[in-house]
Amino acid sequence: MRLISALFAAFSAAMLGLAAGAVWMLPTMALRRPLPALALLAGWLLALAVRSWVRPAGRAAAALAASATVLAAIYVDMLTAAARIAGSMGIGLLDALRGAGPAMLLVLARLAVRPVDIAFTLGGALLAAWLASRRTRRAP
Repeated sequence: MRLISALFAAFSAAMLGLAAGAVWMLPTMALRRPLPALALLAGWLLALAVRSWVRPAGRAAAALAASATVLAAIYVDMLTAAARIAGSMGIGLLDALRGAGPAMLLVLARLAVRPVDIAFTLGGALLAAWLASRRTRRAP
């Protein structure tokens, strides 16, 4: 039963990370430039979500929140690569996602990553881990 609970928690954290990456994509595409600082906001929100809905505060919640933050950053980079393909080829985003495939999008995303992107992603993951590991204080 513990294995099923752990797998469900990992699945839930991954889905939260993908959702955060998709939401992160909206301002990125609206402003037409990368927004790596949003990794800090994504980490903060993912830590609160994981701690509140997936796992109680602790090491497991910290690992899940940090992983979800990194997944969100990777996902937004892959979506941005797909949007660039779609724009340059004059096709829809879904057609670009289907045509390129995850492997090619991951390679294109990796090529576009700058050191500042990595720094903000690591900062967001550390923030998420720290917040998810902390117990909430009760008011007296």
